[in-house]
This record gives sequence, C-alpha cells and structure tokens, in this order.
Amino acid sequence: MSLFANLFRSSIGRKFLMALSGLILIGFATGHLVGNLQIFEHPDKINGYALFLRQTGPLLWVARLGLLATVAVHIWAATVLTKENIRARGGQSYSAKTTWIRASLSSRYIRWTGYVVFAFIIYHIAHFTLGLTDPTDYKTHYSYVMEHDYTVAGFPVVAAGTEVENVYLMVYRGFESVPVALFYIIAVGLLSFHLLHGMESLFQTLGWSSQTWVGALRKVVAVFCLLYFLGNLAIPGSILTGALQPHPAAHVHAPMTAQN
Repeated sequence: MSLFANLFRSSIGRKFLMALSGLILIGFATGHLVGNLQIFEHPDKINGYALFLRQTGPLLWVARLGLLATVAVHIWAATVLTKENIRARGGQSYSAKTTWIRASLSSRYIRWTGYVVFAFIIYHIAHFTLGLTDPTDYKTHYSYVMEHDYTVAGFPVVAAGTEVENVYLMVYRGFESVPVALFYIIAVGLLSFHLLHGMESLFQTLGWSSQTWVGALRKVVAVFCLLYFLGNLAIPGSILTGALQPHPAAHVHAPMTAQN
C-alpha cells in the first residue's frame, strides 16, 4: 500500500488528513479576515485588493479549487472518523456516556457546527464571489475609479485611475440586510466554536502539543478564536449599528464601462 493510499485507508492517515486540511483552512480563514477588514479603510484598499486577486488569473481558480478540495477532504475525513468512533463504542454505553459528559461542549458538537459552516461557505461564495444572491448587484454592475495606487509589499499592482468593480459598496450594502448580517454573525460564531476544539486536536495529531505546555496552548487557541470571531463580527456589526458609514468616495454609481 502506497503512503498516499494509506492516508485515505487508515484511521491514522485520515486523522492526519483532517488535521492538515484544517491547518490549511485556518490559514485561509485568517487571511480572508485580514483582507475583509480593509472595509474599514479607504475604498481603494478592498477594491484594489479584489482586483489584484482577480489579476492572478488561473492561479486564483487553482487556489479556489484547491480550497474546495481541502474542504471536501476535511469533511470526508471527519465523517468517516466519526462513524468509526461510533462503531468502536458499540456495547460500551457507560464508557461512552462518561466520555461524552467529560468532553468539552465544542468537541461534542464539532461535526454539526462543521456542517453548518459548510452551508455558510456555499452561501458566502454565492453572495460575495459569484454575486448570485446579491440583490443590489453592485459588484457586477457598478464601477469604482481608484484614487490611489494599490500596493503589495511596496509594489504598485493597481494604478490610480483604474476602473474596478465596487466591491466596497457591494460588501457594505450586503450587510445592510439584517437577515444576511445575522446569518453571517451566527455562522462565524459557529466557525469560531468549531475552531476551539479543532485547533487543539490538530496540534495533537501533528505532534505539536505536549503535556508541558498543553494548558498554555489551550489559552492561545481560545484567544485566537475569540479574536477571530470579534474581527468577523466587527464588519456586519459596525454596518448594522451605523458605527461604520460608507466612505464618500464609495458612492460611484456609474455602470461598468464594459456594460455601456
């Protein structure tokens, strides 16, 4: 049996796949949040950022398909391992009950929170990436003219004067919808709850945890999950409460040149 095949056929391999895929998804989720927090800056920031990502062309779709594959592997491994654990506990009701009582709340419901988060990811892509559920359709029909260069690591990648999609206004108008904003808040709350147990588990699986500093690790994980939730909460929360008002430069309601 090859090493690659063993990853999918053995319990240890599936645990490793779930941990590794989880680590990749945590990295993406963190980077995604950092990018989204640019909504609190000048519209040039998030609009330039969005165009920069699209300019990577095929690489962007390779990354997207890779992330979808990673999500699929993560869900598959988690589901198979859960079924194996249920079969292994057969005939041990007392032991299983005791283990369930001692388990943390996040670990008890990690599988179900994962499924809810997956449903949210599908909706989030449909809304903010494909624009299929965006009633205002700002992303595809309205433009924004860059006032300043957008730079990455000090290098200009989107020049001032470039006409781009008004992603800033699309995000802002999207979160003005109370149902959309509340769904987003609940979903990222469940994701943070999911990470609370998942991150600790992946550290153990990958051998990065030890008895000497497991307590400190749990505190670091808890702080990270709290900050992640608060960072995501800040965007729809600020828009719903009116704490964040749209930047004057964002109100450019000119149809995209390509559609004139």
